[in-house]
Amino acid sequence: MSDETSATLSNFITDIIDEHLENGRFDHVHTRFPPEPNGYLHIGHAKSICLNFGTAQQYGGLTNLRFDDTNPTKEEVEYVESIKADVKWLGFDWDDRLYFASDYFGVLYEYAIQLIKQGNAFVCDLSAEELRQYRGTLTEPGKNSPYRDRSVEENLDLFKRMKAGEFADGSRTLRAKIDMSSPNLNMRDPVMYRILHEEHHRTGDEWCIYPMYDYAHCVSDSQEHITHSICTLEFEDHRPLYDWYLDQLGIFHSQQIEFARLNLTYTVMSKRKLLQLVKEGTVSGWDDPRMPTLSGMRRRGYTPEAIRTFAETIGVSKANSVVDVELLEHVLRDDLNNRARRVMAVVEPLKVIIDNYPENGEEFFDVAYFPYDRENSPTRPVPFSKEIYIERSDFMEEPVKKFYRLAPGQEVRLMNAYYITCTGVVKDADGEVVELHCTYDPESKGGMSPDGRKVRGTMHWVSARHALDAELRLYDYLLTKADPYDIPEGGDFTDNINPDSLQVLTGAKLEPSLKDAKVLEPFQFMRQGFFCADYDSKEGALVFNRTISLVDTWAKMQK
Repeated sequence: MSDETSATLSNFITDIIDEHLENGRFDHVHTRFPPEPNGYLHIGHAKSICLNFGTAQQYGGLTNLRFDDTNPTKEEVEYVESIKADVKWLGFDWDDRLYFASDYFGVLYEYAIQLIKQGNAFVCDLSAEELRQYRGTLTEPGKNSPYRDRSVEENLDLFKRMKAGEFADGSRTLRAKIDMSSPNLNMRDPVMYRILHEEHHRTGDEWCIYPMYDYAHCVSDSQEHITHSICTLEFEDHRPLYDWYLDQLGIFHSQQIEFARLNLTYTVMSKRKLLQLVKEGTVSGWDDPRMPTLSGMRRRGYTPEAIRTFAETIGVSKANSVVDVELLEHVLRDDLNNRARRVMAVVEPLKVIIDNYPENGEEFFDVAYFPYDRENSPTRPVPFSKEIYIERSDFMEEPVKKFYRLAPGQEVRLMNAYYITCTGVVKDADGEVVELHCTYDPESKGGMSPDGRKVRGTMHWVSARHALDAELRLYDYLLTKADPYDIPEGGDFTDNINPDSLQVLTGAKLEPSLKDAKVLEPFQFMRQGFFCADYDSKEGALVFNRTISLVDTWAKMQK
């Protein structure tokens, strides 16, 4: 690890790793990203992905992708495949180190037998409700199960019969025998196995008992010789149990380290709540561009580089906090500003007829995609003709003060084309402006004044004859409150759903270079925002998503 990298990525986790490498506890770094395949990954998971893979890379180590698939009632192959795609999209690869907790079901069972033989585990007949009652509270100790003192022989017999499928779901559990008076509720004889006669997405009906997460997780880490098991802060109180299992089994002991999870304003990060949005039809699916899922953000036009930069920018801490979503948007704009081609698109078109332009005239202007770097920028031909479209908002019949765009008798510059002056206004029966008439200055070709005169307004436009029709989908925050859980008593987070989170505009006019736009390829529609072609887009029926507007609130806040 170079000094430069160390200085850049130094945090309390790397401090712990450095200490372990110095004192000889470990001589390498091996991490893992362990998602449960019960939903799609979101931006919070991206932070964990970047942290686990990035930390290992920093030390020249390895990272495994392991699915903690211990609950067959909620897990699906669809989720497994989506997670693999998301991790790769972010720019990380597990090579040949793809694992599943279900790979270790046999090992976990044998270790459970070992704990029973050691007197560290017992079969319990208490129901789920009785288990809660016996557990105690934060201020009161729990009570021992009446089945806690079963003999080793009886526990072994019952556990094997549990595995054989003799008992109904919920009728028995295998519990660790620790301390029902422990101040840490996780240490009060936690359940290790429950009975579930459910088919597993990988093991089928081979098993009808499934290990609990806390037990499976630490043993899986040990099996893969993970040196540093990095997880979110809610597992801090679980670490004594993690250590207890490994100590009692006497197997390779990974080090669990906890960090604060990512919380964003206007965003829910619970997979359960995101699933609720999908099932209730609030969004079109897990990849709806309003969702904080990586698949949704990808469809909206976020880049993996922007998300990785964001993860590095917010850093790693030990204290929970909430990050302003505007910081994420600021990082995204910075990234797109360097990679998005500038093109012209008219969102709400108003036709303009240039009366003194040749009736069938047509010409093409060679325009840079990146006008701030014209010398090095690729270019495209932009057609011009007698009829063009401008933004309806770029015209005012009775202009207010400091309105420098088109108005009767007012001259403006058409970007990269000509100076035009409005000479007439056509209205419909309701008094709505439907068409403008203008004249152009042939000597101002390329938008340059031949006599040095200056105009205050510059407008984008699209040639009517060459324009592409498109549907634009404009997205806003899915929730109306910065704190998504700020709800009245008895309410639900869905009470804060923004009814205007999606606005669909039809009839937009795009310059013809966008005909062959690749799906998800970023563009900046001049003065409109950053857009990308949606999966639904096809020839003759173009669909573009607005990734984000041009207004950078975060940058203004910092100033």
